[in-house]
Amino acid sequence: MFQTNCAMKNKFLLEMQSRGYLNQCTDLDNLGQICDKKSISAYIGFDCTANSLHVGSLLQIMILKLMQKHGHRPIVLLGGGTTLIGDPSGKDNTRKILEQKEINNNIRSIKKVFNKILDTSNKNTKPVFVDNAVWLTKLNYIQFLRDIGSHFTINKMLTFDSVNLRLGREQSLSYIEFNYMILQAYDFYQLYKTKSCILQIGGSDQWGNIVNGVELIRRMLQKESYGLTSPLITLASGAKMGKTEKGAIWLNEDLFSSYNYWQFWRNTDDRDVKRFLNYFTEIESSEIDRIVEEEKNINNLKIILANEATKILHGKVASDKANQTAKETFEKGGLSSGLPEIKIKSSEIMRDIDILDFLSNSKIMSSKSEARRAIANKGLKIDNVVVSDDKKKIKLSDFKKNVLKISYGKKKHYIVKII
Repeated sequence: MFQTNCAMKNKFLLEMQSRGYLNQCTDLDNLGQICDKKSISAYIGFDCTANSLHVGSLLQIMILKLMQKHGHRPIVLLGGGTTLIGDPSGKDNTRKILEQKEINNNIRSIKKVFNKILDTSNKNTKPVFVDNAVWLTKLNYIQFLRDIGSHFTINKMLTFDSVNLRLGREQSLSYIEFNYMILQAYDFYQLYKTKSCILQIGGSDQWGNIVNGVELIRRMLQKESYGLTSPLITLASGAKMGKTEKGAIWLNEDLFSSYNYWQFWRNTDDRDVKRFLNYFTEIESSEIDRIVEEEKNINNLKIILANEATKILHGKVASDKANQTAKETFEKGGLSSGLPEIKIKSSEIMRDIDILDFLSNSKIMSSKSEARRAIANKGLKIDNVVVSDDKKKIKLSDFKKNVLKISYGKKKHYIVKII
């Protein structure tokens, strides 16, 4: 854990601390003094193995947003080059190698989220987007080994958690993955030279890689730079942040709707609510303390969390609509246009559809077995009426104005439409 001088007064770092964003820093006091004197540039690197980031990356994006609030410029490094290799940090297995074309498509898709969350209107704090493929793919291997590789020792690299995790479990660590930490250090070196970037930020699993970058800059340029990490988020349940049993909570709306995103936050574990209000909203920490103290109904706090978190990613209109949809659905038992839709062709429904087949094929449930259990436990409703027969057929006559509402438990509701 980091240690801070009680005299530290820099507002950016103090808010980082109050929100729980700070884990470790290479030199917090000197970094605070620099931030007091001038605006700085800092970067965070993001993996591009998928066409969207998931909610596990949101804390890092919120840190970039906080930088802007305090007058600093965020640099978003989209790892087109390092994704060609794969970061072994925290991974049990070697990642699938992607082709450059697929990575470029992922980068274009991922950038949409940053443009929605970060402020792109202020020229002084407007985010800078960089792709490390620009410099990494042009490296001469022999020259790189001579100029950069000479500053790293195998002895030290073997001590890093990202390597120890795999070797300790007697799992393979490929040579290209082993080089990842050197390339990440080189990224920092490049950004220091070309963008005057003095700070690298990452999750706590990146600490060794970040320190490597700080040391490389010191050895090659005789300059000081800084590294800072945020905590890796573990839910109160013990699960990792970002994925559920139903899959990843994607940030791109075409993969995960704004309504489902709102519901994700609304369903937060009671024990995580205050922490997540600090992490994932822009409500001041002192105000969070006040409303948590005064609001005795935890569900009202969850609605505040869902509204504020959804507003940051999808905008106020989408947040308000999701909130209204939930009210109409849960409080009034109504049929809201904001619910997730499943479309079915009229030719299919003319033949009648076995309910177990429909529930599994439409992904409302993961399998027929799950659907059968839900019906047996009286957890499935069609138009607010409990379904008790797992041999039921969904018929055209079940639809009212070509629409049917299916509810699974108390919180999952879908509109089925005939097209």
